[in-house]
Amino acid sequence: MAIDRWPEAERPRERLYWNGPEALADAELLAIQLGSGMRGRSAVDVAREMLAAYGSLAEVAARDATELARVAGVGPAKAARLVAAFELTRRLRARTPGVRIVLSSPAEVYAAYAPLMEDLKREVFRVALLDAQNGLLRDRVISEGTLSASLVHPYLVFKPAILESAASVILLHNHPSGDPTPSREDIRLTRQLVECARLLELRVHDHLVIGHGRFISLAERGII
Repeated sequence: MAIDRWPEAERPRERLYWNGPEALADAELLAIQLGSGMRGRSAVDVAREMLAAYGSLAEVAARDATELARVAGVGPAKAARLVAAFELTRRLRARTPGVRIVLSSPAEVYAAYAPLMEDLKREVFRVALLDAQNGLLRDRVISEGTLSASLVHPYLVFKPAILESAASVILLHNHPSGDPTPSREDIRLTRQLVECARLLELRVHDHLVIGHGRFISLAERGII
């Protein structure tokens, strides 16, 4: 039965409005983002099937839009809404409004970026641009996909730093496997980028590899 034919007290939107979001199950919150189901299945049914297929809400949130769009009853528009909601949540977890973010240690970098990167199912390479006091000016996603020199070109990495007049940068990428142990390609690419930064009179403070619940600093490893 379509949700709009349910008793009003049982509909997810109405329950959220009157009882607050904490009163809703994960499937009901997902159903609100979906907006509608499909023939023979309500939005709650579709949401429950997604949770069963992926195992948890965190696993659903880690998927990209193209994968979610292939789920029966979802499609591109609903997938985009879901991914947007999950990304907003990551950004809110990573930022405190009105507070200047200072990244002076690997632990501070990890605290700032783990919410954005540790649950992703694809590799993402970012660069954080810092001022002279290690304050975060902004960050940029440089590439998505398997990390390689062809995808992480020095021009793409350092152009934002030059445009922002950054004093230094921090490199970051995640390992979807959850194990942050750097590969030989990670180390080779890091050394290449550090050498390029020297030519541009920029400093690479660190390169953090982020896994699930842990990280490795290549600066602490003596590679930078």
